[in-house]
Amino acid sequence: MTSYNPISGVLIDDVALTIDELARACAVERTWIRQHVEDGFLSCTVMLLVEDANDEPHWKFASRELVRARKLIAFERDFDANPELAALLVDLLEEIAELKRRL
Repeated sequence: MTSYNPISGVLIDDVALTIDELARACAVERTWIRQHVEDGFLSCTVMLLVEDANDEPHWKFASRELVRARKLIAFERDFDANPELAALLVDLLEEIAELKRRL
């Protein structure tokens, strides 16, 4: 009989993180997050139309974007990859994971 170790963790709501929380969780500046969203490498799951005094949109990010952002950061930092290459690599890893799930 196979024994499985239980997995423990904290479930993050699907739309849980603000731009500041995501930046803090990834140890990057919010400008890094903003640039990667504008370039299409990260997705905002909710972008409210209400804007604050400094014309900043109120973005919310799903927990999967935290995982994606950390992968992007790792490729950019560890392999000195430019953001486009890092995003391509993360896209390919996500596609492989999806194909494995389908099997």
